[in-house]
This record gives sequence, C-alpha cells and structure tokens, in this order.
Amino acid sequence: MKTIPVRIKSIDPQIPLPYYASEGAAGMDVHAHLEKTITLNPGERTLISTGLQLELPNGFEAQIRPRSGLALKKGLTVLNSPGTIDSDYRGVIGVVLINLGQEPVQIEPLERIAQMVVAPYTRVQWDMSHEMSETQRGAGGFGSTTV
Repeated sequence: MKTIPVRIKSIDPQIPLPYYASEGAAGMDVHAHLEKTITLNPGERTLISTGLQLELPNGFEAQIRPRSGLALKKGLTVLNSPGTIDSDYRGVIGVVLINLGQEPVQIEPLERIAQMVVAPYTRVQWDMSHEMSETQRGAGGFGSTTV
C-alpha cells in the first residue's frame, strides 16, 4: 500500500492526530476540539473544530465523512458529506454536524466526530461537443436501471 507524507499542525497538544482504527480502514478518525460538552438538539447543526491544519500535496484532497456509529447510535451525520479539504487550504478544519435524530445529543471534547479520507483527484479539461456517444442506458435517469 502506498503512503504519502502530509504535514499536519495541531493547535492543541491534547488533540489526537487522525488515525486509522483498523488495518483495512480507508478513513482516519478525527476528534472534536471543544472546551466543553455541547448539546445538539434534533434538527440543529453546528460547526465543530478539529483543531487541525493540513498541508496536502497538490493533486490530493481530504474528504470529511460521517462515522457510521454516530449516525446509527446518535443520529449525527456530516451535513455537507463528504466535505472537501482542498490542497491549498491552510486553515483549521471544521466539521459541520447535524442531529437527524429525535433526541438531543451531547458531543464531548475529544470525541471522534468524523472520518477523513485523503485521496488523489483528477482535474478535467472540457471538450465542448454537440453530440454525446450512444449507450444502452442513454438519457435514463433516476430509477431507470431498476430491474
């Protein structure tokens, strides 16, 4: 498996660096940088700091995704999922969480709130055309491939 070096800065030494929770994990857990416990009521959203800054290589992005356990157990998810951290962004990473559950949810300082996947991306150059190639599916949209 290929690894790449990525510079990271923490604004608080208590914040754990993102880490892979298992050998086959694609995403690294990231933690809440909070001074005290906060409560999210049903339907409420908030921006939570991770206290981390990245220096991603050009051609890579960091994707911020929900943690499945928080979604199932607490109804918490990342609102703009996946959130994208661009390679030229140098600010502190924040996670927009929303409570889609029916009960208030507490978020503790240093709680694992999301996962981060670092991935390469491709930029495109548009080639304007007046025609598109034919496929079996054609212009069939939502539900068009259901058997």
